[in-house]
Amino acid sequence: MCKIWSIFLFPSEINGNPHLLPNITLGFHIYNSNFIRSWTYRGTLGLLSTKDKFIPNYKCDGQNNEVAIIGGPYTKISLDMANILCNYKFQQVRYAPFFSPAIYMNLRCHPSLPNMLQYKGILQLLLYFGWTWVGMISLQYDVGDGFIAIMVSMFAQRGICFDFIKSYPKKTYTHEFSEMLEDGNEIYDIVMASIASVVIVQGEFMLTMRLLFSYQVPSNNEKIWIMIAQMDFTSTSIQRNWPLHFIHGAMSIVVHSSDLVGFQDFVKERNLATNQEDGFLKHFWEDAFQCVFPNSIGEKNFDGVCTGEEKIETLPSSIFDMQMNSHSYAIYNSVYAVVHALSALYSFKRKHKAPVSFDESGQLVSGFDIINWITLPNQSLLRVKVGSLDAHTSEAMKFTIQENCIVWPTSFNQKYNFAFSCNNINNVLCTFSDADDCVPCPGDQYANFHQNACIVKEITFLSYQEPLGITSLVFAFSFALMTVYLIAIFIKHNDTPIVKANNQSLSYVLLTSLLFSFLSTFLFIGQPTVLTCLLRQVAFTFIFSVAISCVLAKTVIVVLAFMATKPGSGIRKWVGNRLATSIVFSCSFLQASLCAIWLATSAPFPHFDMYSLHEEIILECNEGSTYMFYCVLGFMNILALVSFMVAYLARNLPDTFNEAKFITFSMLIFCSVWLSFFPAYLSTKGKYTVAVEIFSIFGSSAGLLACIFLPKGYILLLRPELNKREQLPQLFLF
Repeated sequence: MCKIWSIFLFPSEINGNPHLLPNITLGFHIYNSNFIRSWTYRGTLGLLSTKDKFIPNYKCDGQNNEVAIIGGPYTKISLDMANILCNYKFQQVRYAPFFSPAIYMNLRCHPSLPNMLQYKGILQLLLYFGWTWVGMISLQYDVGDGFIAIMVSMFAQRGICFDFIKSYPKKTYTHEFSEMLEDGNEIYDIVMASIASVVIVQGEFMLTMRLLFSYQVPSNNEKIWIMIAQMDFTSTSIQRNWPLHFIHGAMSIVVHSSDLVGFQDFVKERNLATNQEDGFLKHFWEDAFQCVFPNSIGEKNFDGVCTGEEKIETLPSSIFDMQMNSHSYAIYNSVYAVVHALSALYSFKRKHKAPVSFDESGQLVSGFDIINWITLPNQSLLRVKVGSLDAHTSEAMKFTIQENCIVWPTSFNQKYNFAFSCNNINNVLCTFSDADDCVPCPGDQYANFHQNACIVKEITFLSYQEPLGITSLVFAFSFALMTVYLIAIFIKHNDTPIVKANNQSLSYVLLTSLLFSFLSTFLFIGQPTVLTCLLRQVAFTFIFSVAISCVLAKTVIVVLAFMATKPGSGIRKWVGNRLATSIVFSCSFLQASLCAIWLATSAPFPHFDMYSLHEEIILECNEGSTYMFYCVLGFMNILALVSFMVAYLARNLPDTFNEAKFITFSMLIFCSVWLSFFPAYLSTKGKYTVAVEIFSIFGSSAGLLACIFLPKGYILLLRPELNKREQLPQLFLF
């Protein structure tokens, strides 16, 4: 019914717009085919006849001329209509997709909505959920056969097989009802007995009726029905009187639609009190509100009396949806396509400014929505958008799906339900007991112990909820708080000799770097995202490079300070803040340059590893370039090795507070941790690989903190009598 209301809307819009077809008034006629092809053909030939006289090809009266025909949603009938109308140069626009090989017609006479896109969308939907064993039913006519030919070929190339392919014979209301019911029951029994959990339905309203006729009491073998855009359930008789439980959880590909400005207000304003001459509205009113007008003709089994003041917006959405659905939106577009045909044949904009264009084959360039069908206990039917298909070219398609929004049938668990045995091959199952070859499970599934079913793999990563993640968090917080506490102590005793010893600015930079290194481990915990993958390796390697360059600067200053004590030495001028700053800046700049090259050439990204573990999918950060990853780690370890060598040479220099000795120990710990990191990193998988890197960060950072700063903290807090100028050599005071 909503489809008819979209036609009612356009005369007031178009005829009231002086910029569209000025001095021309558009109207419309609605013909009811009643699903019978002969009725449609008679109505088509009637357009070629004189008014009230059925004499085809003889039309000589009337001031009103038909400028275009809006075809119905039924493929075969629309094609036959076009074959007649094209001979008389009638433009026909069909508002639903269809399979249209070149042998049928010239699409210039009959533009329509796209169809290949929805086939590709169905394929993408099956691949996304790993459904590789499906069934298919269709209507038995040329278009249905073409649909099967395309789908079988396209799906087979992507590893999707069919358990059954069944076609309903050609029958209409003119055939015996018992024959239709018998054929429907036979195919329905085959479908429900099949091991395939997913059934693709190609057809139109007639196929919907046959499924409803054959539907029985729900069983544990519920199916996921995937329907194409031609399928339509918008009928008050179906909504109220026919069982719709079988469609619960179904998925359909429908033509993209959007709300039209003023459509709901237009619908609310229409009632029989102000539109008494509208006979169509009267029939709708009685069916929708289940009431009868006092002067109604014909027998109606309704007890209530219609007043004409009932509110359409009070009807359930299953009876009349106030929102513009896909078929209504397509009709609206078809009308505007006709209106704008003379001024812009291939591209135009409607009132709501959404661009519409046709491709070279005459098909409308448009997208599809993926709809989830939900039935409620009160026989209401909800359609929830859970995804979309968009394409600007025939080759490229954008597929989006919101899996968490999908409502599945009650007994459906998305797992395969094969009951056949299989040979002893890992991660495969057989579709027949005597099969020589096994069918591999999709990458996101694995075969069970008996190898007769595929089970969905669990996605794993190092999360905040598991013990390993919680332990990492505790260590990170503990070390970070300890570092903050040491910074506070150093600031409090900023003017004391031990803090001033060996460049206090370097000490603060080093402490800050260690703080950030502990905090950088948060980037390694939780679900990997694009941002965390970009930052985690780059952040920790750069921070560590700053920390190690500070240690190297401290060590070099210690060595140069002793060398500068020799009489006549020219090294004294190099001892100072300028040299330390240069060392830190140069080393940090080189590491930053390596990181920038890494991000610019092959940046890390989130990646699903489906094959490393048998029962799990590892969600991890792919390093992008393994070479660059080891380059930045190698540079960091070279800095540590140089610092260790310099500190080792200066370990025996005599002084009361021998910092070079503590730096030697810290670098020994650092190098030991990262040398053991590489074999451990390469030998682990999944979240344990991430854990290895986290604890390597903890171990090396804690080694620097403990060896360099804890002795000073000990003196500041517990042995303040040692924190005196005479206790420290003058050469450590800068």
